Amino acid sequence: MRQGEIFERYFDVTPEVHKAFTDIFNDKNPLHTDEAYAKGKGFDGRVMHGNILGGFLSYFIGECLPEKNVIIHSQSIKYRRPVYLNDKLKLVGEVEEIFESVKTIDIKYYFENQKKVKVASGTIQISFI
Repeated sequence: MRQGEIFERYFDVTPEVHKAFTDIFNDKNPLHTDEAYAKGKGFDGRVMHGNILGGFLSYFIGECLPEKNVIIHSQSIKYRRPVYLNDKLKLVGEVEEIFESVKTIDIKYYFENQKKVKVASGTIQISFI
């Protein structure tokens, strides 16, 4: 990987993704599971769990980068806008810095929805194992 290199991946927030997350982690907060409740709070519909994006990030780092022998040291995420069921997300990651002496890379990233609105952004630090 090179500084400035950009990687992209697309993800769909399907009913299956939402159900699997809800079933595995048992987070049934009505904001995530009750359409009328979420709309009553001013949202367009059920707001997806923020950590669904964390799962997409994990897949992106572990499976989509050219190097598979990596481990995540840290990551941050800022949720900018809600993500809804059936949103189509694009994840864009850019290699921000490379620290060759300690085999570490900082990647800045963002998610945008099908309307080209940034819904989340952050940084991930990985290293080669």
